Amino acid sequence: MMPPVTISEHEGVRYLHLGSPWVQGAMRLDAPERLELEYIRQMMMWTLFLDQPRRIVQLGLGAGALTRFCHRHFPDALVEAVELNPEVYRACRLVFELPPDNERLRIHITDALAYLRQQDATLDVLQADLYSDQADHPALEDLDFYQACHQALAPHGLLTVNLLGAPLVHARNLHALQQIFAAVAWLPESHDGNIVAIAFKQAPQIDFDELYERAERIRSRLGLDDARNWVDGLYAWMEQD
Repeated sequence: MMPPVTISEHEGVRYLHLGSPWVQGAMRLDAPERLELEYIRQMMMWTLFLDQPRRIVQLGLGAGALTRFCHRHFPDALVEAVELNPEVYRACRLVFELPPDNERLRIHITDALAYLRQQDATLDVLQADLYSDQADHPALEDLDFYQACHQALAPHGLLTVNLLGAPLVHARNLHALQQIFAAVAWLPESHDGNIVAIAFKQAPQIDFDELYERAERIRSRLGLDDARNWVDGLYAWMEQD
């Protein structure tokens, strides 16, 4: 049985829950186009490495923030989301301002792993945020899942993934990613156990001066003011590695 979808509001922000106090998504009512949560903004760090994706897929719809954002800001891309719970999809349509499906936006009500296994190295970007009602570890986190992500991505493809949980959860997921992908990096923990990782199908050549320039363009074009912080975080990760 799917957990019930519940909605709360506090100080101008509407939140999605799956039958528990854990926040599964958020939207600021007077700025629905804004990415309200820090870790959700961090999921967009793939923009540091890829300017013009043709196909962007979100695994786990949540409150639809990333799907709405990508649909708005990447008009030349096909934006898709995969969600198992039809009640989450209905909530996004009714109270989280998700646009209707069109030639650039498709929502798939299905299992994420089944969806990935139907793809054939055609996805430019995957964004994975797959959590159940207790939100203590990803709903899909084993080698089979990350292998399916790898196979679904185009040769230049990128995966960003939210890892919420205890340090053991972070460690086992990062280890699994490193078994599959050519390169994996991650940002410092943002809040409440959230770590966002980025995985590359092909290892990138990283020039931090160039990344800081790209971060400024991202801030200007997409309104993501903390893009420079992502570069800071990647630099700190590299220094520790």
